[in-house]
Amino acid sequence: MNKVTKSILGVLILALVLGLAFYPKIKKTFSKEKTQDAKKDKNGKGGKTAVVVTVVKSTRLDDLISSTGSILANEEVEVRSEIAGRIILLNIKEGDAVKKGTVLFRINDDDLQARLRKLGFNKKLAEDNEARQKVLLQKEAISQREYDIAVNSVNTISADIEDLKAQILKTTVLAPFAGTIGFRYVSLGSYISPTTRIATLTNTNPAKIEFSIPAKYATAIRKGSTIEFITESEEKMYSGNVYAIDPKIDPLTRTVQIRALAPNPSGNLVPGAFAKVNLILKTKGNAILIPTESVVPEAKGSRVFIVKNGKSIPVKVELGNRGEKNVEIISGLSIGDTLITNGIIQVKPDGEVEIKEVLQ
Repeated sequence: MNKVTKSILGVLILALVLGLAFYPKIKKTFSKEKTQDAKKDKNGKGGKTAVVVTVVKSTRLDDLISSTGSILANEEVEVRSEIAGRIILLNIKEGDAVKKGTVLFRINDDDLQARLRKLGFNKKLAEDNEARQKVLLQKEAISQREYDIAVNSVNTISADIEDLKAQILKTTVLAPFAGTIGFRYVSLGSYISPTTRIATLTNTNPAKIEFSIPAKYATAIRKGSTIEFITESEEKMYSGNVYAIDPKIDPLTRTVQIRALAPNPSGNLVPGAFAKVNLILKTKGNAILIPTESVVPEAKGSRVFIVKNGKSIPVKVELGNRGEKNVEIISGLSIGDTLITNGIIQVKPDGEVEIKEVLQ
């Protein structure tokens, strides 16, 4: 073996001995770095816990009662005739909007007009007779009774004329209020009677909302109370005001019937539609509401986590009214606090956190 070969072999043996001696330490170092890298990958940069937060703000909180009800028309009437006869004018078009006082239909009144003229002639004759009888009475040529009969004849004919004029007025039917014509059930020339259904007239602005609440709230509701509601056809929130409260409690359902009015200029509130109603009893103007999932229950109350100086700080809170998604905070939080809403399971007291998202 030459000198060069011996030198190379000596270096390799030395490197092997050193590697065996320092292997445990090198392995521990790489293992630690790997663990730290894994921790960084899990918790975020620098080992911080990634969280989602929201800024605490003042919110309107309503003390309300939820119920269901129906949309009603403000006014609705079946158009009918008070007298029998043949229709000679029909001004009803299905779906048309009409104003108050619009002529809807007219019945033939020729016979009534003829009777009116006849009564006019009879009245003129009776008045002439009454005038002659008055002169004779002054001359004591007739008795007071005979004169009274003549006066009564004039009065009777006058009353018949007024009655006939009233009948003639009934041959023309006017719209009692502004509204929309529904389906029509007769045609021009039809012979109708008071039992014949001609059409329907509906006014839906404003719309009425009828619903009921449990009897225990009967003394808490007042005229003018605000309601908010949505219908089955859309998610738009509407508002209205209570205008009528049934003075009695239904003994079968133990509820009180209530009606409210809501503006409906666009006609989107259709009579007969289902409505989900919230009756607002009172309003808190500056309450603090936070998501329910932000609260951590404890044996002696509840707590939440807020972010201060990049760390998660636990805060004990007192809860108030609880809703489906939010809960009221009576004490413990202040407006402007940065509240952790998501990632609470990984959060530790005074642990470093990284804000991943800020919810509005």
